[in-house]
Amino acid sequence: MLRLTEAQKAFYEREGYLLLPGYLSREWIVRLTEAMKRFIAESRTLSSSSASILVEPGHTLEAPRLRRIPQTVAFDPDFEAFGLRGPVVDIAEDVLGSDVRFHHSKLNFKWSGGGEEIRWHQDIQFWPHSNYSPLTIGVYLTDVDDEMGPMGVVRGSHRGPLYSLRDEAGAWTGALSDDEVRAIDPSSVAWLKGPIGSVTIHNCRAVHGSMANRSPRTRPLLLHTYAAADAIPLTRIMDGVAHANAMVRGSPATHARFGDVPCPMPPAWEKGQYSSIFASQKRETAGAMDS
Repeated sequence: MLRLTEAQKAFYEREGYLLLPGYLSREWIVRLTEAMKRFIAESRTLSSSSASILVEPGHTLEAPRLRRIPQTVAFDPDFEAFGLRGPVVDIAEDVLGSDVRFHHSKLNFKWSGGGEEIRWHQDIQFWPHSNYSPLTIGVYLTDVDDEMGPMGVVRGSHRGPLYSLRDEAGAWTGALSDDEVRAIDPSSVAWLKGPIGSVTIHNCRAVHGSMANRSPRTRPLLLHTYAAADAIPLTRIMDGVAHANAMVRGSPATHARFGDVPCPMPPAWEKGQYSSIFASQKRETAGAMDS
């Protein structure tokens, strides 16, 4: 059974993104919020990042400031059920077809009072595949307004160029250059805000980012990336991560399908070198696995 209308799917194909305000059921909102609270409580026992919880500089036990829960499906049964069998998988099947592979998940926090911005970027350069079917489905776990750093997507940019996400010296930045950003028409940006349970979908080539959260409210965004089964990962960055690259609908591909243009490659990160796009864009010592 289709969950998206033909008009919604056509909009996604044309614009490279889709917003479904208040889409998620109350039951799922409660389960996911409780799972999130468990990680926030656990963070109060940490003085620095762990494998399952990444914290901002300035995090303290008394005043936690979380950046990300990486690979949520690997660390919590409710997150696992949602990411591998929940309604977001139905949406992915609607867009991608009957054979769908899960790639990775994360819960990004923009903590209150200055939660970090995400500079303009595209996703596929972080984790290249043989084609450009991969998409990311986000769920807002709180109401999100303009003050909270909602995600912005450049309309139609998934049909545009692929950027290197490197500086003039060739060093990885995980972001568009200042000149590339200046070329973006501000009127082409769609800011995806909405009530709790709203769902966002964006293509792996869509240029997107978000501003810092200057509000007194934290903005958690749960994200899952899926791909058509014939989109074959070109790096081994997800090796060893529970459920990574698992089939969630249909059957594995017997042939690889290749995209229309070459994809810039990320650094050859070794195990343990990556953490998040936050670290990458701020040039911290760790690299970045994904966006």
